[in-house]
Amino acid sequence: MTAPAANPNKALWEKGDFTRIADTMRDSGDAFVESLGITDGMDVLDVGCGDGTTAVPTAQRGANVLGVDISSPLVAAGNARAEALGLSNLRFEEGDASHLDGQADDSFDLVMSIFGAMFAPRPFDVAKELVRVTRPGGRVVMGNWIPGDPTLVAQLLRVSSAYSPPPPEGFVSPMSWGVETDVIERFTAAGVPEDAISFKRESWTFDHPGTPSDFLAEFRDYYGPTMNAYAAAAANDKGDALHAELDTLFNEQNTSSDATSIPATFLKVTVRV
Repeated sequence: MTAPAANPNKALWEKGDFTRIADTMRDSGDAFVESLGITDGMDVLDVGCGDGTTAVPTAQRGANVLGVDISSPLVAAGNARAEALGLSNLRFEEGDASHLDGQADDSFDLVMSIFGAMFAPRPFDVAKELVRVTRPGGRVVMGNWIPGDPTLVAQLLRVSSAYSPPPPEGFVSPMSWGVETDVIERFTAAGVPEDAISFKRESWTFDHPGTPSDFLAEFRDYYGPTMNAYAAAAANDKGDALHAELDTLFNEQNTSSDATSIPATFLKVTVRV
């Protein structure tokens, strides 16, 4: 008998060490949570949470928080952070945004996913699950990268995909979650009225103490999608071309004179359930 194939999404996010990238996102994560109006005792689910860039500050504001991520190492890192910070109201467990097994209907006042669920397969299933576990009167809030946007992450993913093998048949780009009409289609299919879905473009900043080239090295060595792009480029003798293109991108986008601070625009989606 043949063992079942590993979930490619799980393999992608267990590759490298995303905590290295997450460390550059903490201030923006805290600022984003501050905008959500978290209240003491609120029940919150953070889907595709990583090691807690938004889950931790949500718990620090008094909410009861469950973080779900497909990556076992990130779940372990999140639970370690929660323990170190003394946050008994925060826990992390492994799960898939496409089917939130173990989460009952109408369980959470707020369900959020910041650059997480957008990468899960089967986006209509994702929208259905996010809505299913949200209580009537609650909210789903997503942060999604925007295709074609000129800022860092959209361009990083665009360049990386140009050097990578073509996706499998039936693949739906994660970047489609940054297209308003696609988001509306998915949530209305999940039973949400269109007028309960709203959008806002906001900025997320990556802060790194080193140079932009040093920061690129973190993505090259620890961020799954970029690691895959470098491997594919090297196999086609295009590694130097990829690196040069990304190095130019990171340096041009930097706004700091003595370190690295790079803003990236994203689409904030708010769904009233």
